[in-house]
Amino acid sequence: MAAARRKFGEDYRAVDGGRGTAFRAPAKRKRQRFVEKNGRCNVQHGNLGGETGRYISDLFTTLVDLKWRWNLLIFILTYTVAWLAMASMWWLIAYVRGDLSRGGGRDASAHAPCVANVYNFPSAFLFFIETEATIGYGYRYITDECPEGILLFLFQSLLGSVVDAFLVGCMFIKMSQPKKRAETLMFSRDAVVSRRDGKLCLMFRVGNLRNSHMVSAQIRCKLIQSRQTPEGEFLPLDQRELDVGFGTGADQLFLVSPLTICHEIDSRSPFFHLSRRSLTDEHFEIVVILEGIVETTGEREVVGRPLRARQILTGALPAAGMTCQARTSYTEDEVLWGHRFLPVMSLEEGFFRVDYSQFHNTFEVPTPPCSVREQEEEEEASPRSPEPPPSSPPPGGRRGRLLSADGAETPEERGGMKTAASRGRRRPSPRVRRTACPPNCAE
Repeated sequence: MAAARRKFGEDYRAVDGGRGTAFRAPAKRKRQRFVEKNGRCNVQHGNLGGETGRYISDLFTTLVDLKWRWNLLIFILTYTVAWLAMASMWWLIAYVRGDLSRGGGRDASAHAPCVANVYNFPSAFLFFIETEATIGYGYRYITDECPEGILLFLFQSLLGSVVDAFLVGCMFIKMSQPKKRAETLMFSRDAVVSRRDGKLCLMFRVGNLRNSHMVSAQIRCKLIQSRQTPEGEFLPLDQRELDVGFGTGADQLFLVSPLTICHEIDSRSPFFHLSRRSLTDEHFEIVVILEGIVETTGEREVVGRPLRARQILTGALPAAGMTCQARTSYTEDEVLWGHRFLPVMSLEEGFFRVDYSQFHNTFEVPTPPCSVREQEEEEEASPRSPEPPPSSPPPGGRRGRLLSADGAETPEERGGMKTAASRGRRRPSPRVRRTACPPNCAE
């Protein structure tokens, strides 16, 4: 703590982002969030009416989106029903041909069975399993005296291939989805508002716990806030974009160590009117979306191919792999005014070390409590320093102020004419105007 005070000054005071003594807005009644802190969208679709058929038309995506318990149940039921249905067809053929009453073809000289050694339903089921799994014990086999059995065998082969491809493909896609990769992407518990490079900024922190990188990592922010238009239309949960460096490329992240994402509050920002006092009365939610390609599943194919200028500038290089998306949100209660994140990087012997125990912690810094709009209005309304009067020209007019070609003074100046400098007069320097907050915004 003493070392931190020497580094950051006497105004330093560490604040735990979860349970510390940070300045917070007064406690409010817990309200419904649009996006939970773990990234789950708190939205349910109801009263679909006849639109539920759209889920069946896209059956593969519907199965992939289901929870694991339902996927396993559908997987088991599909195979069980298919096996029982096909075994029943083989049993039905044996029953129609009379193979069951003749003992499953044991009297071969008198009767040629469709399937040898099939004389009841369990034996028909075993024959189907042996055929489907290509086990082939050799005891039960189809004969050439049964054309209907040959057609059923072809149908069974086609149906088995389709069911295997559909269900196994669905399980493979669901297992290979990098949803759990988002569990190792961290967001700070709180967002902070403070000055950076002389500008008021809204900031939060992101981090990657794994050594594997996120390829083409990009971050976006949405402001979720209900508002009413000048025409009287009410827009519930209206979404507006928060600029986090799209124009400068700062939204493209090289996420090998924790980064602080910054949104500059200016005249184009939705927080242009936000001040420390008005923050307690606001109702909004900031949704943060971090997405990228998992390095272990992504592969770039840029060798030998010319890149377009737009791809180089925007970072949209051709890539193939699994895309991972992590989300979180910050409500107005989770925005700390006048705070800054503690540094977590330190230089060790031969490497950089990240201390994630300080990832969520902040400390207070001097920050104007008024909004950016109020600061700009105060700058415009503040009186300007009067311009100094121009110095009187030296006697002799324009000719007396000229120099000769070789740099010597003119005869008038050589004659001893006094100038403002020789009389000891100095031109007054203009006063430096300081920016201050309006009196009603003082802390």
